[in-house]
Amino acid sequence: MNEPIRILFVCLGNICRSPMAEYIMREKIRRAGLEKRIITASAGTSGWHDGEGMHCGTAEILELHNIADNGFISRKVRSKDWQNFDYLVAMDNENLRDLEALFGHHPQKLFQIATLCPTLEVDHIPDPWYTKNFAQTYALLDQCCDALLDKIRREQHF
Repeated sequence: MNEPIRILFVCLGNICRSPMAEYIMREKIRRAGLEKRIITASAGTSGWHDGEGMHCGTAEILELHNIADNGFISRKVRSKDWQNFDYLVAMDNENLRDLEALFGHHPQKLFQIATLCPTLEVDHIPDPWYTKNFAQTYALLDQCCDALLDKIRREQHF
């Protein structure tokens, strides 16, 4: 079997949106029986919360949807992430700009997740740290993670 596909979800602090996306996607992968084929992780562009757990609002919304959130520890994006991941998925345009400043413009590998769902009412994943609306963020990421899984299955032929 080939090496698994590796996805890194990225937001600003790596305690709200990117861990939510990581664990939503992990559950979708589990349900599809693809745990050995696709691996998820997350990181932040700021490093403000390195070593911390996820925000309680993120943990609560995942629990509400029966998604396990065990083992999460926040970390900052590293230069080696470019080699270690097949997809780097930003939560908003600011995260995308920060990642492109580090790694360059590579839209097949590095992109903003909301672009996969052009019918969303927003063009990015709002940060519930500021909006306090973890349910909205969950609903958007749920749709976008479905689209991402479809994209990966098409591109990787499985």
